Amino acid sequence: MRTAHVRSIVIWTLVALIAAAGWAVLALARGEEVSAAWMVAAALGSYAIAYRFYARFIAHRVLGVDKNRATPAERLNNGIDYHPTDRRVLLGHHFAAIAGAGPLVGPVLAAQMGYLPGTIWIIAGVIFAGAVQDMVVLFFSTRRNGRSVGQMAREELGPVGGAAALIGTFVIMIILLGVLALVVVNALASSPWGTFSIAMTIPIALLMGFYLRVLRPGRVIEVSVIGVALLLFALVAGRWVAESSWAEAFTLAPSTLVIWLVVYGFVASILPVWMLLAPRDYLSTFMKIGTIALLAVGVVIAVPTLKMDAVTDFAGRGDGPVFAGSLFPFVFITIACGALSGFHALISSGTTPKMIQKETQIRMIGYGAMLMESSVAVMALIAASIIDPGLYFAMNAPSGVIGTTVQQASDVVTGWGYQISPGALAQAAKNVEESSLLSRTGGAPTLAIGISDIFSKVTGGSLRAFWYHFAIMFEALFILTTVDAGTRVGRFMLQDMLGNVYRPFRNVSWKPGLVVTSALVCALWGYFLWVGVHEPLGGINQLFPIFGISNQLLAAIALAVCTTLLVKSGRLKCAWVTGIPLVWDATVTLTASWQKVFSGDPKVGFFTQRRIFREAIDDGKVLPPAKTMDDMHTVVTNSTVDGVLSAVLALLVVIVIADALRVCVRHLRRPALSTLSEAPYVESRLVAPAGLIPTRQEKEEARHEHVGAAPRG
Repeated sequence: MRTAHVRSIVIWTLVALIAAAGWAVLALARGEEVSAAWMVAAALGSYAIAYRFYARFIAHRVLGVDKNRATPAERLNNGIDYHPTDRRVLLGHHFAAIAGAGPLVGPVLAAQMGYLPGTIWIIAGVIFAGAVQDMVVLFFSTRRNGRSVGQMAREELGPVGGAAALIGTFVIMIILLGVLALVVVNALASSPWGTFSIAMTIPIALLMGFYLRVLRPGRVIEVSVIGVALLLFALVAGRWVAESSWAEAFTLAPSTLVIWLVVYGFVASILPVWMLLAPRDYLSTFMKIGTIALLAVGVVIAVPTLKMDAVTDFAGRGDGPVFAGSLFPFVFITIACGALSGFHALISSGTTPKMIQKETQIRMIGYGAMLMESSVAVMALIAASIIDPGLYFAMNAPSGVIGTTVQQASDVVTGWGYQISPGALAQAAKNVEESSLLSRTGGAPTLAIGISDIFSKVTGGSLRAFWYHFAIMFEALFILTTVDAGTRVGRFMLQDMLGNVYRPFRNVSWKPGLVVTSALVCALWGYFLWVGVHEPLGGINQLFPIFGISNQLLAAIALAVCTTLLVKSGRLKCAWVTGIPLVWDATVTLTASWQKVFSGDPKVGFFTQRRIFREAIDDGKVLPPAKTMDDMHTVVTNSTVDGVLSAVLALLVVIVIADALRVCVRHLRRPALSTLSEAPYVESRLVAPAGLIPTRQEKEEARHEHVGAAPRG
């Protein structure tokens, strides 16, 4: 065994001590002020250790990544869906595609329970569950020509579990896309600055795509500088537009934004990946990572204190105004993507495996990108926890609970034990040039307030309003990249399903099938988006619980497929890597599903809510927050749909897990009956580094490759 260098031992010992100190302060502090910097220390230290040791163990000892094996991007390169993509661009695409509303909205809502439960789950969850799922799914999909999770389930589990997985993953995908798009609509509605800046990223991305493909192939650094410069100009120009006569043209109503988003999703899903999807996601990654990195630096410089309790009373009672339900299981469901996300499995078995150059890059892109997303969730939780708790609850509780005036809100919030005066609520809105901050539900405005608070402490209070509106626009850009990549993945999934009936659909680049399936996917998630925009109970409040449950149910499907593949491929001793997260996720998610279907509390149970509103309709009554009888009927319809979906999806997941267990037991008893659907081994001709920074050996290999290629040029 190679002896570790003394310097390496010293460095990793220091990292471990920093992480341990952060955890100790967060866990043991009671009653005294705690700096948010300790949360950053605990998170970053834990991430570094996990990536260096645990991710490396999984990649090399469990999966056995092979740099000499050609990936589908190399073997099936067609320039449309399969295309070997520079690891830096692909990391940007993958991160932008997976990092949507979840890590921004979920932790903000979960702050209702206090900062400690969320911090523990975000960090521990990503290390042992979320990042593991993303990396393992990416590996197995890469070995199977980029097959989707649902299709892998059908091929490896058989017709029953496979059909359940195909249907379940596709339905969940549609729900997730609808909710993600809803957050974008809420952020951009009546915001000319944000709408203009977001719109400008499309022509910028097209320019970058043609620059890399036609004008200057391989010049990633050049195109990065150009793209970032144009993006910064678009951000500044957005404010100019908002203050000009053009503002009206970019001030769009939610219904109009729905139409534009559906059209954009359709176009983005059928264009070649190099033209729009990859460069746009890569471009947005600079802003995403840059903002989060600056936020972390701002926390270290400003050293804000965590004003939210470590654990609030709502954690035990389960009657919180932000979302109903007890800490277990709903804090895990609400945080969703920041720790474990089934949606990521769709990207890891959708666009990314069709673009990755080498299997050795799976660790950086699969595990590393998920750690990056988790850091976003930590920063979102910090942003929600450093603002006055009274303001937090006034912003996140619906108007039907706290009223519509600052006096009413102050009285209600004070009754919960969090003091805030009417004047303080009015001043908070004035500071960011908003007429009111009451009942700005959905998480995004709260995150913007936290971000503006941190940045203004570094740059000066006069810029607080600028940073608030910048954060709102940043969140919309953050989420929109998930919608376009998700639509493309949804198209892949539908093509996989239809390919089992009509063979030409199996070719994901077959143009008639490409157009038809893209249109169907956009129409389906567009329905949920339209429903959310016109939902009387507040689209995000009504849809986010089913979003969280669906997302985690999808993770259970992905982990079940991964565990089955580990067992069938002779890695039984390592199956605990995905098996343990599977057991935890299934326990949490099925418990939440049961409560959403059968709970007698109308704030939790969909069918109880439906019954109460149905009885009120029969009596001719209108219950708040509905304002008309049409609103009442809308609530009944949507509660019914949500309840049925919750029950059906939970049943499908139970079928998948049971069938996966059956396949594993059969393999252990009679291994000869098991078959694997891996693509045949083909030796790779590509030379590419495994990480962001090439090692000395990788540089030498690249140099020899260029020398060998010279005579042929």
